[in-house]
Amino acid sequence: MATNNEQQKQGQVQVNMTPEVEKGVYSNLAIMGFTPTEFIIDFVFHHPGMPRANVQSRVVMSPVQAKRLMRLLEQNMANYEKAHGVIALPEDVKPQGPISPFKVN
Repeated sequence: MATNNEQQKQGQVQVNMTPEVEKGVYSNLAIMGFTPTEFIIDFVFHHPGMPRANVQSRVVMSPVQAKRLMRLLEQNMANYEKAHGVIALPEDVKPQGPISPFKVN
């Protein structure tokens, strides 16, 4: 078994998770902002029909780590869609037929 020093030299990190964190939080909305030195991502749960929403978790990371996260999400989304089919976003779906409720001759 490798020691912590050997794992760090090999680029491996042992990651631990508390039971509270392991439960996770549900988010159906993400809000992102940035400064020259960091990206801030707020994960929000917005209950449909309610005028307010609560931030469930905030993640702050460097621009380098944010770009790594973006690549990781892209790779995993591609793998997911390859296994389960393309995820259609409502804003990407084009209307079928005329938009007007009136018949066009």
